[in-house]
Order: sequence, then structure tokens, then C-alpha cells
Amino acid sequence: MTAAPMSPLDSGSGCPYAVLEYRFLPRAMKLPTAEPLEQTREAHVPETLTRAQAHARPESFPDVVVVGAGPTGLACAIEAEKAGFKALIIEKGCLVNSIYRYPTNMVFFTTPELLEIGDIPFTTSLAKPTRLEALEYYRRVTEHYHLHVRQYEWVKTITGDDGKFCVTTSDRHGAIRDYRARKIIVATGYYDLANRIGIPGEDLEKVFHYYNEPHPYYDTDVVVIGGKNSAAEAALDLWRHGARVTLVHRGPQMHHHVKYWVRPDIENRIKAGEIRACFNSTVQEIGDDWLVVRTPSGPVHMKNDFVFALTGYHPDYDFLRSIGLELATEQQRPVCDPETLESNVAGIYVAGVIVAGSRTNEIFIENGRFHGRLIASHLSEKLGRGNPNLPLDAT
Repeated sequence: MTAAPMSPLDSGSGCPYAVLEYRFLPRAMKLPTAEPLEQTREAHVPETLTRAQAHARPESFPDVVVVGAGPTGLACAIEAEKAGFKALIIEKGCLVNSIYRYPTNMVFFTTPELLEIGDIPFTTSLAKPTRLEALEYYRRVTEHYHLHVRQYEWVKTITGDDGKFCVTTSDRHGAIRDYRARKIIVATGYYDLANRIGIPGEDLEKVFHYYNEPHPYYDTDVVVIGGKNSAAEAALDLWRHGARVTLVHRGPQMHHHVKYWVRPDIENRIKAGEIRACFNSTVQEIGDDWLVVRTPSGPVHMKNDFVFALTGYHPDYDFLRSIGLELATEQQRPVCDPETLESNVAGIYVAGVIVAGSRTNEIFIENGRFHGRLIASHLSEKLGRGNPNLPLDAT
């Protein structure tokens, strides 16, 4: 097996007028090199390199590429399609990947109508929707609008200029594809990158930054690090399913953002001694079957089997900078026009929680879902009403 060749974007040849796929091939196989569709020429490629094959796809000519298939990304694509523009969504995980990674039995804080997008009703069995109901709802919306979603495809670079952007992606099989679009909407969310603690032992297999379900931790000693909703709900769920739980939080008490029905529950469990709590404390080091907590009275050595470091998450700032976005120094907010959400790079828009930078508690599905309308309105103003039946101009 050999490494993938240089992308046409890197070679300076410009973005081709089709999706190019680069796959790992046996050295003995000989395939023709990929050329732009309007010309064919002989080219020598060493046998040690993989061959690029051009595959024209309908979605290779979108007006708009949306990076991220969360609720906000879906809403942006819907509004762009309603305005007459072809939209392609590219997602490195599955559809609404962040919601998929929420705890299995999670219940949303909000009511279902505040999670609706595309004017599709969200009906639930109870007053507040569950994670499973939300996953089903967003699948149904995607099917209803026939949205073009490329799942498990990671956007690596975005180059070019307003009106002629090139988006290079890599999928889970090693194929590299290039797309061409007039506009870009970045709606990548923040849940994929955890805030690391930066202590010895954090990379041990027993340490997790996401919580899923309690069963594997029955009759074990578990430490939950954090003081907000994720930590509180995980601690309660683990305790109710037979784990011995210690909560470690650097603050003096549970954070005031904890859901109103969760806060008294966790506080009562702590008061009763059913969940041990170490406030004004931090985990100093993690070992194979132990850890050390720095408390106001000094370091405490604890027996430990598993650690959930639920200390929050942040947007992919490196990716945002790599595509030319300017981030404010203090809170890492992308510089953008608040009326249109167009960034400092003409033709690239930002949507959803990344608009708030590090202040991830300012934008949720409830308000981020409206960003698509602002952007679609500006697209219509700049481009005129699109026509989804016409391919993108290839000049």
C-alpha cells in the first residue's frame, strides 16, 4: 500500500470540475490519471503512486457547501434550498453527530418545538424530548427535504475565493475528494473537542471525556470531574446503577447552570453521603487504579477504576484559522457581520455555536437554528435567487 497523492488543490492545478477520489491501490494495478473533464492527455505517474479516478457526481456542483450536519447545519441547508440554491452538507461523523454522542438516556432541557427546523413539527411522548426522539426527528427532516449529506467525510482544506471555493475532504476509507462551491457555511459545532485537563494519566484507557451509559461501571470506583450538567447527570446515573461515585469540582458548589430538576437531586445525594463530593478541588494525577485529588486540606489518594473528565468542549479553532477566519483574541469568536453572519473571508459564513467562540453556553439549537435564514437572505441578495435545476457555472 502507498500513500495518497497530492491533492489538485495543493498542486496548483485548480479544482477539477468533478469529485476526485484517491484510494489506496495495490502497486501492481495501473489506472489512468484523473484529468479535468474537458480535456484528456497522457501523463506519466510512477507505479509507486496511487491513481486518481474522476467520478462526476451531482453533488459535486453545489452552490453552497455546509460543513457540519448538526441541527444548525441542516437548517442552513434547508434555508439555502428554499432560496433556490443547491446545498451539499459534509459531516465527518454521522448525521447530528453531537446528539448521537450524548448520553444514551439523556433528556433535553428544552421543549420539542424549540428544536424544530424546516417548519417540520417535532412531536414527543413527554413534555421534554429524549436523545432518541431527537435523532429520529432530524433523520425525518433530512429525508423530508431530500438533503444531500456526505457522512463520515472530513473537510481538510477550503481554498479559493468567493464564488470559486474548493473543498478537499477525506473519508474513512482514505479517499480524497474535491468539491467546488460558490459559498461556504461553517457549522461545525463544538462537541467533538474536549477541554483537556492536562495532567499525568489523562491518556489512560480508563479516562473518558464523554459519558454514554452506566452499566459497565457497576460496582466500580468512579470519579466524575466537573460541576455542570454533564457531570451532575453522569454522577447521578452512575450512582443509581451501582457505581461508587466521587465528584470533583474546582468550584465551591455545583454550577448555577445545572438544570433546575437536576440540581436538587445531586445536592441531596451529596448531602446524604451517597455521592462523595470534593469541592474547591482538582485531580492532580491519575494512575492505573488510583488518583490524587488536591483538596483544600491537602492531597488525597483515592482508589479508582474509571474517570469521566466532563470539563466541557470547544470548537475546532485550528480548522477555523486554517480557512482564513479571524478569531477575536479574548473569546475566540469568529469575526463576522452579525446581520449576515458572513465572516472576514468573503463568501464564508459561520453558523451555530461557533459564532459564540468559547462562550458555548450562549448559542444552542434553539437560537442557532435561525442562522440559516440570515445566511440564505444574504445569499439571495448577493447571488439572486438560485435555480437548483441548473449546474454551477464551470468557468
